[in-house]
Amino acid sequence: MTNPKSVVILGAGAWGSALATVATANDHQVRLWSRRGSETLAAVLEGADIILSAVSMKGVRDVISQVQSLPFSQEIIFVTATKGLDLQTTCTPSQIWQEAFPKNPVVVLSGPNLSQEIQQELPAATVVASSITSAAEVVQLVFSSNRFRVYTNADPLGVELGGTLKNVIAIAAGVCDGLQLGTNAKAALVTRGLTEMVRIGVHWGAKPETFYGLSGLGDLLATCNSPLSRNYQVGYQLACGKTLTEILAHLQGTAEGINTAEVLMVRSKQQNISMPITEQLYRLLQGEITPRQALEELMLRDIKPEYNY
Repeated sequence: MTNPKSVVILGAGAWGSALATVATANDHQVRLWSRRGSETLAAVLEGADIILSAVSMKGVRDVISQVQSLPFSQEIIFVTATKGLDLQTTCTPSQIWQEAFPKNPVVVLSGPNLSQEIQQELPAATVVASSITSAAEVVQLVFSSNRFRVYTNADPLGVELGGTLKNVIAIAAGVCDGLQLGTNAKAALVTRGLTEMVRIGVHWGAKPETFYGLSGLGDLLATCNSPLSRNYQVGYQLACGKTLTEILAHLQGTAEGINTAEVLMVRSKQQNISMPITEQLYRLLQGEITPRQALEELMLRDIKPEYNY
């Protein structure tokens, strides 16, 4: 490594720890910060070149306010690896970071990256996206290895939404498997789920082709087919008769798809976007309908063309 960077990772959960492992293996100076730890944020951030946020969505604004209270350079690159949406504003994490630090480059990191597999050094790929190409390329170099292939992308909003929206579909996929609906049903759900993600993303201002890449389709396939996905587990256990309260009481980490579904329903009403899968999943999470009723609602919708051009 000819140009080692000082990398600070905010959030010492499974995802933050996995990314810390990757950067450390590349001989960068990595410091991992937790809100529950004893080290102060000011001490950890001193001399940082890159600040990567891997905190849950509900912790983003609090962490940002703490960082804002400290002196920092406009050369620092902020990277957000959070997959979620702000309930109050419907903003993405990168939008919140960019608003707080308008003069600093902000990079989105997202892809089919189940934390446990990254920690086991199994092969994986991800995407780093920014409106500032040079910033994305710096982050690409920091995390790229023979076990972790990193691509750049010029559509940060699309990359971020791909990793966020798929969490909702992953819960639905868990329901599908929990109800033992079969391979045909799962394939139909994931395919129509991707169509819904593209529709929402384009309304938001993202490029449609981004959703067919690693952060969209790639992440969708990973989380809809792996018991390692917390969102998948929520859906699976709902289908097996557990209540959401029971599931969350024993869930390690955050299933961001629950909050995302609620935010999307707000967005749907504001902009009149058709989100049939998200709508039924939201009603299921609210306890308004059963998994079987959600299935019936989707199967009995009016027939239509596959694509409306």
